[in-house]
Amino acid sequence: MIKLILSDLDETLLNDDGTIHPDNITAVQKFVQQGGYFIPNTGRSYKSVFGTLATLGLNRQEKQYVVSYNGGAIVEVHGDGSEKIVAQHGMSLNLAKEIFKLGQIQNDIDTHIYTLDTLFIHNISSADKAYMSERSVPYVEMLNDDLNFLSHEKPIMKVIFEHTDHEVLRAIDKAVNQELADQVLTTYSSDRYVEFNPKGSDKGSTGLELADLLGITHNEVAALGDSLNDASQIKAAGVGAAVANAKPEIKAIANLILDKTNNEGAVAEFINTHLEG
Repeated sequence: MIKLILSDLDETLLNDDGTIHPDNITAVQKFVQQGGYFIPNTGRSYKSVFGTLATLGLNRQEKQYVVSYNGGAIVEVHGDGSEKIVAQHGMSLNLAKEIFKLGQIQNDIDTHIYTLDTLFIHNISSADKAYMSERSVPYVEMLNDDLNFLSHEKPIMKVIFEHTDHEVLRAIDKAVNQELADQVLTTYSSDRYVEFNPKGSDKGSTGLELADLLGITHNEVAALGDSLNDASQIKAAGVGAAVANAKPEIKAIANLILDKTNNEGAVAEFINTHLEG
């Protein structure tokens, strides 16, 4: 019996325009009312998920959880609006500086640095600015490439690079891993990002860490996703499900492939069909 669902957000739970299909809202609320945990498991900041929690009606829970930064943190959100960091798996400033430097392979590279509570973006592209706006993701633009200010910020969770040319993303991946392969975990997401977390931090391991904290066995966990940064949770969960629009690599490792895309209520399909029979 599935007691905890780990769900990716972009291109899985959310429609392409950042909204949520009404069938998903109804299904998630029913699952939670029956005692289940529905946990957003995202590469984003937990603060950017608050609107999603409100739309799903999960912000009224006594306790709700979010796994953020590709496994960088588990956050407990309370109905009174307060929040508590339950676990965090960040990186050193020196490692972030090295990743940042190695990723600047040409002058149009858009770089995100996530701390525990803020997203900083250097050289933001117009396409990325539109993408952030559609999803109501708050961020602070960096005016230069000096990262020393981060020593006064919350711990750094991850560094990612945005570009719409996949060859550029692969070149960044190669440049960073040639120097730092033993220190970083590399994933891709949303057809526009290559992401770097510290080794040992991923959606799967942190999702199961939350299950352990809640006293839920690993075979009682389901994971839903579409992109390469979802691979770890798809493999780790008792049931790993790929939405219809998922990457071929994710479909290849999933226990089941849903008929519906993110725009058609794939999460609702999983809950209504594969949990209830």
